[in-house]
Amino acid sequence: MSTEAPTRATRAPLREALRLPRRLAGWDAAVVVLTVLTLVVASGTVEEFGTTRNATFLILDLAPVLLLALPMTLIVVSGEIDLSVASTVGLTSALMGELWANGLPLETIIPLAVLAGAVLGAFNGLLVTVLGLPSLAVTIGTLALYRGLAYVLLGDTAVADFAREYTRWTIGSLGDSWVPNVVPPILLLVTVFALVLHATPVGRSLFAMGANDTAAAFAGIPVERTKFWLYVVAGAVAGLVGAYWTLRYSTARADNAEGLELTVVAAVLLGGVSIYGGRGTLLGVVAGVVLLTSLQNALRLAKVSADALTVVTGTLLILSVLLPNVTAALRARLARRAAPAAPPPREPAHPAPAPRGPAPEPTRRDGTP
Repeated sequence: MSTEAPTRATRAPLREALRLPRRLAGWDAAVVVLTVLTLVVASGTVEEFGTTRNATFLILDLAPVLLLALPMTLIVVSGEIDLSVASTVGLTSALMGELWANGLPLETIIPLAVLAGAVLGAFNGLLVTVLGLPSLAVTIGTLALYRGLAYVLLGDTAVADFAREYTRWTIGSLGDSWVPNVVPPILLLVTVFALVLHATPVGRSLFAMGANDTAAAFAGIPVERTKFWLYVVAGAVAGLVGAYWTLRYSTARADNAEGLELTVVAAVLLGGVSIYGGRGTLLGVVAGVVLLTSLQNALRLAKVSADALTVVTGTLLILSVLLPNVTAALRARLARRAAPAAPPPREPAHPAPAPRGPAPEPTRRDGTP
């Protein structure tokens, strides 16, 4: 019995497992190092940044960004984008306020918020996959649509006084520690998304779709169906973030999470995910989220204005798109220079001797010339 097939079958997962460490040697590793340096420098230069109290607030601040960045990573890797996530958060928050004001319990409201987010994501997915519209144009449109619907529901008013046991848990800590209660469920979701992206056929399909969705479709990957469910998952997570945002601040407003999509996209691209799709790791995205939110937190403690924070976020977004392309171009140029030139064609070592004298005349079969 041949052992060639099992050997190949065991080598393929090994090659897949070795790809992640090789990726971490590039942009991802640089982002991780830069994140550590930012935390160290900010702890030594910004007053109160290194305290456990501020660490708790920092985690609570980065939680919604990280949650939204998880499905956003999968969407961008597949070659698409979703700019409506923050508006979905705002609309589900407004829906929670409306339902709470009408007497529904939070045990019912929170699942409805997640379901509403999934429906909003499905609407995005239908426009992108069924109608074939560009995801950038679609989600810019639904960004405005969902935010407008939030204002239709609540207007400029706010709904407050949510159940205290829920709001206390959202901002509370594990036991007597400074670690927020939201850390374990967030770590669980990060693990699930990391396994899906890097250790399952679904993740490999996403990378193939981002590299060339036409070739992926010819290879048998259900491209349109996969992208549709990506938007559904992104909407459901945005609905969950809407519930978290509402309960953390104990306020449902139509402008909740306004502008957060810029931070989410910047963190994903800063983490090394290619805007063109087909490349990226979830570890790099987590580092990008921590880097961006830590920098914003440090600048806020240093009394930097909100407008300046927006400038910093926009600058990092541009750099996260520009620098990987520049480094890739430089790496390709250096590789071409380092490649040895093709050797000239070699002359034969012993050329055949030229015939001496005139060539003999051809003769007929009977021997006559």
